[in-house]
Amino acid sequence: MGQGMNRREFLRLAAGGVLGVFMPSGLSCEQAGAGEGKRPNIVLIMADDMGFSDIGCYGGEVHTPNLDRLASGGLRFTQFYNAARCCPTRASLLTGLYPHQAGIGHMVGNRGYPAYQGYLNDRCVTIAEALKLGGYRTLMSGKWHVGESRPHWPTDRGFDRSFGLISGGANYFDITKAKAKGVRRQMAEDAEPYTPPKEGFYITDAFSDRAVNFIDRYGHGERPFFLYLAYTAPHWPLHAWPEDIAKYKGKYLKGWDRLRQERYERMVRMGLIRRKWKMSPRDRGTWAWAEEKNKELMDAKMAVYAAQIERMDYGIGQVLGKIREVGADENTLVMFLADNGGCAEGGPVGFDWRKNGLPPGGVDSYMSYGLSWANASNTPFRRFKHWVHEGGIATPLIARWPAVIKNAGAITHQAGHIIDIMATCLDAAGLEYPTERGGVKITPVEGRSLLAVFKGKERAGHEAIYWEHEGNRAVRQGKWKLVAAHGGDWELYDLEADRTELNDLAGEHPAMVERLKGLYEKWAERCGVQAWPIKRPK
Repeated sequence: MGQGMNRREFLRLAAGGVLGVFMPSGLSCEQAGAGEGKRPNIVLIMADDMGFSDIGCYGGEVHTPNLDRLASGGLRFTQFYNAARCCPTRASLLTGLYPHQAGIGHMVGNRGYPAYQGYLNDRCVTIAEALKLGGYRTLMSGKWHVGESRPHWPTDRGFDRSFGLISGGANYFDITKAKAKGVRRQMAEDAEPYTPPKEGFYITDAFSDRAVNFIDRYGHGERPFFLYLAYTAPHWPLHAWPEDIAKYKGKYLKGWDRLRQERYERMVRMGLIRRKWKMSPRDRGTWAWAEEKNKELMDAKMAVYAAQIERMDYGIGQVLGKIREVGADENTLVMFLADNGGCAEGGPVGFDWRKNGLPPGGVDSYMSYGLSWANASNTPFRRFKHWVHEGGIATPLIARWPAVIKNAGAITHQAGHIIDIMATCLDAAGLEYPTERGGVKITPVEGRSLLAVFKGKERAGHEAIYWEHEGNRAVRQGKWKLVAAHGGDWELYDLEADRTELNDLAGEHPAMVERLKGLYEKWAERCGVQAWPIKRPK
């Protein structure tokens, strides 16, 4: 067996440990975990509340040299989707299921229905649980947010080692200084609570450092590792080191209108979007930059936001450097994506929770950058985090695996969904999806592997893919997307002709609307979707 797991331990786990029945594809129990250097290490990196166009290799002006190099050595997806918000996306990413199927149809509160219990249920398995029994060392650093209390922490769901934030977004310098009184943020190291030091702590750096340490400790042996690195950057509050902020101060006085146009032009030149997709108009919730009355403050907010992304990129560079140092670069699959689109919370100019007169960036400030800048982050699309129009669900996806992805720097327009990550990891590792966990039958995986895309081939796509969050709902089948905001009518878009969703064709194609609506309704019933706002069962 692989380093750290003998045959007796493997069979003990298979018989009555984390999983009940697990039959690896093409591997016997003797071979599973054999660590013969053929199975890849897998590193899955996720940003938090980051727009489609923020990083350099997706058209942004933010300095992201490490992500840009990752893209130049790998593959960029232009039509990959998340689940519109942090908790649902994390649930889907970890399990290969739609959020409601995993128990997190909304956030981490229990709303009285199995699909909305607020933590991963016992009818799903995580990537860590599946890969662990296949012989992988499973590691996590970063934000969890799919189960607030034991036994729903990372080490309860298959991770050998974990470090990070159990809760949602937090103060980057001092997690005890929350948004409001009574709000508490919990960090943990493995199965124990963790208290950060009071001096010199910055949560993005802490996540990066621990990821590097994990690779340094576990990346030298024959046994492959899986690392899930989930940053909170650039989720509010706007907190960054002063030296990082200084690089961007004044650069955003050009305003959001010009920034959107510049990004759009770069994206067209890069081949990420088509010129025929007209950029969406400025969101009606904001105004022209020329009319903004506090340009200095808004420049400062966007400067901090950009600094948060650059610091995350720096940490990713350290992780990639350590992978090279341990000699694992050639056979390590690295994937990077974001959990939802840019965040409009706080209105046009964002919120200032403290209202203490301090500028954004420091430990005692607590601000968001607001709808106006989020509109630029999501260039060229409409809407934001929470919504399931393209601005809320379109994410960058960069994949690099030198042993397999040979067309370095390529772009693919094949569509994919966050549910595909589980299937991709298992396919890369040569393992099948389990049928049971602890004697409980597991919900069949919904995702489909991206491995064919990595190899430059066309894959068999989904019949359709679906979304629902807070009553915002959508279904995409081929080029057609049916979408509705909560309380709004169904809209129909031809994404080949109009991915920015400007020309609603619902009135011209009523039969298509009815067909896609029928697909959505069957999916919603199958997955336990409830009408929003949810009324607790009596």
